[in-house]
Amino acid sequence: MLTLALLAIFLGMRGSLPLLDGRVHAAGLSADVQITRDVDGVPTVNAEDRNDGAYAMGFLHAQERFFQMDLLRRAAAGELSALLGADALADDMDRRRFRFRTRAQAAVNSLEPAERLMLSRYVLGVNEGLARLTVRPFEYLALREAPKAWLAEDSLLVMWAMYLVLQSSQEPREFARGWIKENTTADQLALLMNENSNFEATLDMVPADMQLPTIPKSAPAWLGRRGTGGGTVHVPAVGSNSWAVAGTRTADGRAILANDMHLDLGLPNTWYRVAMRYPVDGEMRRVIGLTLPGVPLFAVGSNGLVAWGMTNSYGDYLDLVEVRSDPTDKRRFKIGATWHSAIAHEELIEIKGDDAIRLTVLETPFGPVRELAGRHYAVHWIASDPHAVNLRLFHLESAKNVGEATVFAAKAGMPSQNITVVDSVGQIGWSIAGPLPKRLAVNSATYPYIDNDGYGWTQLLHSAEYPTVINPVNGILWNANNRQLAGPDYAKLGDGGADLGVRAQRIRDSLTTLHQANETDVMAVALDTSAGYMGAWRAQALSALPASVTAGHPARAEFRRLLETAWDNRAEANSVGYRLTRAYYQAIYDELYGYADAQMASLVPGMSFEMANRRWGELSLNLLRRRPAGWLAQGRSWESVELAAVDLAILRLSAQGETLANSTWGKRNRLEIRHPLAAALPFGSFWLAVPEEAVPGDDDMPRVSGPSFGQSERLVVSPGREEQGLFNMPGGQSGHPLSTYFLAGHKDWLQGNSRSLLPGKTHYQLTLTTQ
Repeated sequence: MLTLALLAIFLGMRGSLPLLDGRVHAAGLSADVQITRDVDGVPTVNAEDRNDGAYAMGFLHAQERFFQMDLLRRAAAGELSALLGADALADDMDRRRFRFRTRAQAAVNSLEPAERLMLSRYVLGVNEGLARLTVRPFEYLALREAPKAWLAEDSLLVMWAMYLVLQSSQEPREFARGWIKENTTADQLALLMNENSNFEATLDMVPADMQLPTIPKSAPAWLGRRGTGGGTVHVPAVGSNSWAVAGTRTADGRAILANDMHLDLGLPNTWYRVAMRYPVDGEMRRVIGLTLPGVPLFAVGSNGLVAWGMTNSYGDYLDLVEVRSDPTDKRRFKIGATWHSAIAHEELIEIKGDDAIRLTVLETPFGPVRELAGRHYAVHWIASDPHAVNLRLFHLESAKNVGEATVFAAKAGMPSQNITVVDSVGQIGWSIAGPLPKRLAVNSATYPYIDNDGYGWTQLLHSAEYPTVINPVNGILWNANNRQLAGPDYAKLGDGGADLGVRAQRIRDSLTTLHQANETDVMAVALDTSAGYMGAWRAQALSALPASVTAGHPARAEFRRLLETAWDNRAEANSVGYRLTRAYYQAIYDELYGYADAQMASLVPGMSFEMANRRWGELSLNLLRRRPAGWLAQGRSWESVELAAVDLAILRLSAQGETLANSTWGKRNRLEIRHPLAAALPFGSFWLAVPEEAVPGDDDMPRVSGPSFGQSERLVVSPGREEQGLFNMPGGQSGHPLSTYFLAGHKDWLQGNSRSLLPGKTHYQLTLTTQ
């Protein structure tokens, strides 16, 4: 009986594999569309116009990735509980505050006519692709649910889902900065939230003031306090790299773009690769790049004349506006000197297997109200702006040069990203794609932001005002979620949690060595595991272990010996020295900031000192080296803190059943890339996950790698030379474990080997026909 049951499951699952060959009647097309796939399932869409191409893209997305699309729209709308049950309720309640489905319905009507037409064709294609599956996608079989038809608003919800992915950290960051402000003096705050850094690598090359503020006589009571409740293992949380070399640095005068976007890694992978050919003004255009299932656009790609890549910009896009409630009317709030009546919205949240619940959302003109510890805040987030989402990124497909591309990007409705652009005549450029707030006042040190009017902006920056860097004299551009600019234009972005510039510095320095570069040279930068920043922490750990504290303590002596002898300055899988240094680094954080983290997290999960100040590592190194008297809680000394961190690192490594000598980085940095249902289905860890192999890299180097976070793709291309372009990603095109290309390319991604960006020889051929 068990064998028959397993056979039935297998046959049922096979019915949800996509169509690969043959002819399919597709209502809604204006002409036949041919879809060829190579052996890895990478499609080339040949269409008579872009709208038919959008239809085919929707068909492909639905056939290969519908469950992924469904989760994205539900995540943004706060509708996961209806599919997954009460375990998703907390997330749904959090997202419903922003009422993104209602906003998406309004946004569809605000799209330009050409955008609406393209979106309508895409929606038709999605629903046709879903209908053409013999059996509903296997995830719905497992959940005993039926997939719901795709709506135009759902595609916009997918874009809002990326706001959640890319900007949701800004709300706990604002809370964390508020807690720190309220638990420090002004001079302590100036030091702890200092934004100067010796690791900045800004594009405008303006020297920043690196001098630290004066260290006050006393520390805040929580710094270094024992009883931390800490001990969480740090994982990479900030990521994405993009860089470009101009024609002045290549042998034949062409510019080359590289992009690797760092995201949570799962199965299927975030991106779906597509090549599309369609005629424009009598000439055939070919676009090759990455699409996000659910959206009919190329997020990253090349059109033969221009190529573009994206990284998260980490500008300041969210303010918490403290409001005072009227004790006699829960819907009245005072913002600044003015009373406002909030609008109450009743949100019905359906829960699979349980009764639906109603959530009341109070919305002020500056955002929904959130209560925390008896205080109220309006969450003023750019994602709630009427112009937050549109489909104007589509215009990049027609850009002819760098200048046009940056203008088009500034008008795109999407989470604001760094965009790096190169063109076919050797030019390079950087700007921002997506909306930017036009602030009434600029104050990057907001904890939270409150000004005389109670809010930070009322309108968006005009596209002509966007910061832009085109054709720098050194012939290179780079960004790695770091502070992009040091001059006055940085105020247009603000600091929304920009990363320490360690990765950016390493990329910049590598690019300066390139002359007569080719695609292979440019791709090599993405695989760099140099550990210069951790090298400074290794030196600090060694200084904390003189003979006086290692004598009679074999474990400390062994820790020091391995730091000296097992260090190769790289985060390679077999590195013991790197693993020990990383453990010390994490333990220092917990010794200094763990108590504060526990206090903050009791108010809002996710709040931490690291969230408030991404430059905590550089701050801590400065403090450890200078050892200011009186700057630790409970009379602790800097020496005792460092020694406690060493002992804590040793304890944690030993608790995992390892000796120090065999504590390699690869034992800590092992892949955990799984399908969302892997834990819920029988043998899911076998057929819905990649092998748990060791992976090199970490978050303060170009090769960002963690167990389930890292380089979601690596792409290198020169527009007009796409045949020489390079690519890899951690999962295959299909979201179906029975597909022959479910994990195609994964091993190459793991080993750092590049494949061709363009699809290979035709292996499958499918025609969507009007007949």
